[in-house]
Amino acid sequence: MKTVTIGDRAVGAGAPTYIIAEAGSNHDRNLDQAKRLIDVAAEAGADAVKFQTFAADRIVAETATRAKYLEGILPAGKTMSELFRELELPREWHAELFEHATSAGLDFISTPFDFEAIDLLDDLGVKAFKVATYELWHLPLIREVASRGKPIICSTGMANMADVQSAVDTVAATGNEQLVLLHCVVNYPPPFADLNLRAIETMRTAFGVPVGYSDHSPGMTAPIVATALGAAVIEKHFTISRDLPGPDHRFALEPDELKAMVQAIHDAQAALGTGIKRMAPAEADLYVTARRSLFASRDIPAGTMLVEGDIAVLRPGTGLEVRDLAKVVGRTARRPIRRHEPLAWEMF
Repeated sequence: MKTVTIGDRAVGAGAPTYIIAEAGSNHDRNLDQAKRLIDVAAEAGADAVKFQTFAADRIVAETATRAKYLEGILPAGKTMSELFRELELPREWHAELFEHATSAGLDFISTPFDFEAIDLLDDLGVKAFKVATYELWHLPLIREVASRGKPIICSTGMANMADVQSAVDTVAATGNEQLVLLHCVVNYPPPFADLNLRAIETMRTAFGVPVGYSDHSPGMTAPIVATALGAAVIEKHFTISRDLPGPDHRFALEPDELKAMVQAIHDAQAALGTGIKRMAPAEADLYVTARRSLFASRDIPAGTMLVEGDIAVLRPGTGLEVRDLAKVVGRTARRPIRRHEPLAWEMF
C-alpha cells in the first residue's frame, strides 16, 4: 500500500491514524465560533481541522427539493439555496482561519465545491485537498484538484466500485499519486447496519492506496471499529454544542466527546500491535508470579526417589516448568527439599 505525505505526516502503511476534525458548516457563519471550533479540535488532539468552501449559487439550484434528514430542521418555505447562503464560510475569513489553525498546530483543510474555491485554497497553502462525497461524480472538479499536485482525500459515500474507479483514474491521469480514499455512508445519521466498514479493506485491496473512513453515525463506535480495520484517516463532524441551530450540529460530537474519540483512536491503534504472538512487556511480572511451576508437595529427605505425589503444581512460576513433570518423577534428591520449595535441576 502506498503512503501519502500530508505536510510532514505519513498517512497509510502503518503510520498513525490521521484524524480530521470536521467543522464543516458548524461555524454558523460566525467567525468567533469558527475560531473556537479550531481551538476545540486542537485541544482534542486532532491532526487537522476541516471546513467547507462553497458558494450557494454555485452548488445548488433554486429548487424545493431537499434531503429527508432536513425535515423538522429546515422550515417548510425555506429553500436549500437560502440554507447554503446562511452556511457559507466567507472567503475573506479563510486566511485568518488558516493562520489560527496553523498557530494551534493543526493542518487547515477545506473542501472546495467550485473552481474558484480550489484557487483560493491552493493559494492559501493548504497541505491537502478534500473532495466531498457529493463531488465524486464531478470529475472535472476532481481533475482540477488533482492537477494542483497536492494530496487528495476523497470521500466515496453512495458510490460503487466503478464510481470510485472513475475518480481514481481521473486523479491518476493527472500524474498525482497522492490519493487517499475514505469509505463513507451518507445520511445524518445513518444506521449502523448500513455502515459496511469492511469496505475499507475492499477498497484498500482493490486500489492500493490508503483508505480511511468519514463518519456520520452517532457517537464514536464506528471510528474505533474503522481504526481496528486499518483506517488510515478518520474524519468526524464536531460542534461546540448539539443545541446550536444549524443542520449539522445534531449528529456531531461535542468537545469532550471529540477528545475522547481521538484518545480512543490512538488507544485502538496502539492495541493492534504487530501481530506477532509473544509475551508483552506488561506481562513480564505475572509470567513469574502467576504461572504455575513445580514445587515439593512435602518435606523430601535427601536420597529420596521422587514419585508424582511428591510434586505439587503451584504458583508462582519460579520452579521447573510444568511440562517437565514427567522428567522429574524418578529422580533422586541430592539434598533435603523443603515443602513448597520450588524445584530446580541441581536438586537431583
